[in-house]
Amino acid sequence: MPFAFAFDSVALLVLAAVVGLCVGSFLNVVIHRLPKMLERGWREQCAELAGETPAEAPAYNLVVPRSQCPSCGHQIGALENIPVISYLVLRGHCRACHAPISARYPIVELLAAFLAVAAIVRFGFTPAALAACVFLWMLLALTLIDFDTQLLPDNLTLPLLWTGLLANVLGAAPIANLRDAVIGAIAGYLTLWLVYWLFKLIRGKEGMGYGDFKLLAALGAWLGWQMLPLIVLLSSVVGAAIGISLVVFKGRDHQTPLAFGPYLAIAGGIALFFGRSLIAIYLPA
Repeated sequence: MPFAFAFDSVALLVLAAVVGLCVGSFLNVVIHRLPKMLERGWREQCAELAGETPAEAPAYNLVVPRSQCPSCGHQIGALENIPVISYLVLRGHCRACHAPISARYPIVELLAAFLAVAAIVRFGFTPAALAACVFLWMLLALTLIDFDTQLLPDNLTLPLLWTGLLANVLGAAPIANLRDAVIGAIAGYLTLWLVYWLFKLIRGKEGMGYGDFKLLAALGAWLGWQMLPLIVLLSSVVGAAIGISLVVFKGRDHQTPLAFGPYLAIAGGIALFFGRSLIAIYLPA
């Protein structure tokens, strides 16, 4: 029986990793296409406000058109779209034109798989583990979109907030309860909203975007208000470490603005797994 139990556990972890790889492949599509979809929508709205008739453009969403090589337009077939394996078989190059394929694609797929396995190891084979996977996968997408474009789309931040509250209603939230989640959503939004306006009054310019408010509200909805001080502290530490590294090793101008969303997302992931232990260090029971 112990051997059978261990075998079943390993099999489920492998299944979680495979599902994570597939989700990671889809996240690559979301990360690449969602900002472009938003930009197209904004352009159409501007044209309408200007009284212009926007030219009819081909459909572009998360499903169509099929994925293709950005260099030569070669449509990627099913066998070329197997997570990680296809990248290794193709040796990181397009099959048609041999242009290099970004290593980010398999890295995102592996990260999604790792997060799924980590959630199950931490929370067991429970609804809370499934909820944690959804939470972590959405944070992964938001991190890379914000890093690339300095945008935190409402298309992701608002569903992340509502799914956090829903997980608490269903009793599937990993570490919070409904009362703490509602307070966390409100406090998360108001905290950065106040920081935004204080900074603007003092410096006369904006220090962050409204997407950051919504992301911290979503983290509060998932993790509860008790985690918010820890998340803000961790995000500041992570942001400082990454910012200094970019200046020292990449020669980036320290005046260049950095997206804050990735640091909030990383801090939220850390709080999910280790938040209670870290809080216990400075707030012992």
